[in-house]
Amino acid sequence: MTNQVFDLSGKVALITGGNGGIGLGMAEAIASAGADIAIWGTNADKNAAAKEKLTAIGVKAEAYVCNVADHAAVNDTMAKTLSTFGRIDGCFANAGVTGRGPKSFMDISREEWRRVLSVNLDGTFYTHQAAAKHMVERAENGDPGGRLVAVSSLASISGPARNQHYAASKGALNSLTYALAVELARYGITANAILPGWIETDMTENLMSNDKFSQNAGMRIPVRRWGKPDDFGGISVYLMSDASSYHTGQCLQIDGGYWRF
Repeated sequence: MTNQVFDLSGKVALITGGNGGIGLGMAEAIASAGADIAIWGTNADKNAAAKEKLTAIGVKAEAYVCNVADHAAVNDTMAKTLSTFGRIDGCFANAGVTGRGPKSFMDISREEWRRVLSVNLDGTFYTHQAAAKHMVERAENGDPGGRLVAVSSLASISGPARNQHYAASKGALNSLTYALAVELARYGITANAILPGWIETDMTENLMSNDKFSQNAGMRIPVRRWGKPDDFGGISVYLMSDASSYHTGQCLQIDGGYWRF
């Protein structure tokens, strides 16, 4: 018998970057718990494939092409999403890019700095702000509640050499999360961040294909394997559910114990 506290029937989740990797892992788990799903992504073909997967689970799903670094596009796509679903109960800001591997900090160009921060930080700011406006308005009309979740990274609390732009973008997400948790609590809205460790996704494909790096990283992970998108299903359902209504303002590490070792 399903635990009713994790029954997400009647809820709607928005997941940016939800057409693959961690985002799709979250979307599939949330859909399996009964919630309808809106995904945003920049690749129309991947969007369509993800929508088909989610619809097959038996929920309402829609996919929108949206570049979260574009403020106007975010606001326009949010309006379309709300027109389709009527509400958003959980907003998972997962869309992100990694650094392109400069030789050193001194080689990071202004263009490369802005490329990373425009998606990872600005995109989350735009997305969470648009979602929060909807959630606050709903609360003021007698329907409080909402979940804001930022997908950060262990890089936000470690020291990734030659990837300072990525680390800075993710560290800022942690601080944004803390401040949102404090300000929006009065509306029943929680804000938390998820910090993935080494996860098998398209973004880490080059690292995974480097046998030496992959093996060395794997030896540092106490559970002795890299993570998979499915490993983010449980935490996403929990954060989306009523069970997490008193859980806010935290960074949750999903890393197989890597940070503690």
